[in-house]
Amino acid sequence: MKRGLGIFVLGVFLINLVVAVQCDLAVSLISQDPYPAVPGDYIKLVFQVEGVENPECGTISFELLEKYPLVFDPDYNAKIEIESGTFKKDFSSHWIVPYKVRVDKNALDGDNQIEVRYSANKIGTSVALSKNFEMNIGEVTADFEIFVKDYDVTTKTLTFEILNIAESDVEAVVIGIPKQDTIEVKGASRNIVGDLDSNEYTTAEFEATPSDGDLVLDVSYTDAAGIRRQGEETVSFDSSYFTGRNGDAKQTSIWTYLFWAVVIGVVVWWLVRRHRRKKRR
Repeated sequence: MKRGLGIFVLGVFLINLVVAVQCDLAVSLISQDPYPAVPGDYIKLVFQVEGVENPECGTISFELLEKYPLVFDPDYNAKIEIESGTFKKDFSSHWIVPYKVRVDKNALDGDNQIEVRYSANKIGTSVALSKNFEMNIGEVTADFEIFVKDYDVTTKTLTFEILNIAESDVEAVVIGIPKQDTIEVKGASRNIVGDLDSNEYTTAEFEATPSDGDLVLDVSYTDAAGIRRQGEETVSFDSSYFTGRNGDAKQTSIWTYLFWAVVIGVVVWWLVRRHRRKKRR
C-alpha cells in the first residue's frame, strides 16, 4: 500500500516536471496608460504572455492581484483563462491581457509593485507562478510653504503668503484659522485663495490678533485627480518683526502732523476772534 502511494506521488511529480519543462510561459508588462498613473484615477495595464501556442500548457489562467496600490471595482473579475495551442500559423502567438483598474487615491508617487499570478493546467496538474512588475505613479498631492508676510497693528490685518512647493498644480485652495489660544480672529476665519500652480504663490488676509508662538492653519485643496484633500500647516509668528519699522514711524509722523495742524488751527481761530472783538470795542 505504501509502495503504491509512493509510486503515485512520484508519478504526479514527474508529470508536473514534464509540464513545467515543456510549458514555458513568459509574462511581461508592455503598457501603462497613463504614465505616470494618477492616484484616485483609472489606469490601463496591458500584459503579454508568451508560450501559449504550446498545447502542452493545457488551460492557462492569468490573474492581476488586487493589492496596494490597485483597487478593483465591485464584482470585477481579474482572472482570465484560455486554452493553449489554439493559435494559427503565421499569426501572433502572444496572449494580450488588458486590465482597467483604479489606483488607490492615497498611493505614493514613484515606482510601486504590482503582482500577477499565472498557471498552466494539464492532465489535472497545475504549475503556478507569480511575478512582480513596477507601476509608476505621479505626484498629485500638494505641499505648501506658508509664513506671515505682514501684520498691521493699527488695522489688525494679518497677511499670510502661501507657496505651492509641489510639482503638481492644485485648485480651489482654502486657508482657514481654527480656534486656538494663540490667535483671536474677527470676521471670516476662512479665505478662498483660488488655484495655485506649481511654484506659484498668493496671499491671504485675516482680521486677527495673534500672540507670539505657533499658529495652526487648515489648508484644503482639490488635487490633479479631482480629489478634495485637507491638511494642517504650522506657522510661526513673532511680533517683534512687525513693530518699530520705518513704515510705523512714518505713520506716527502723519498723525503728529495732523494733531499739530488742528492745534494751530484752533489757536489761529481764537486769535482772529479775539482781534475782531477788540476792534468792535
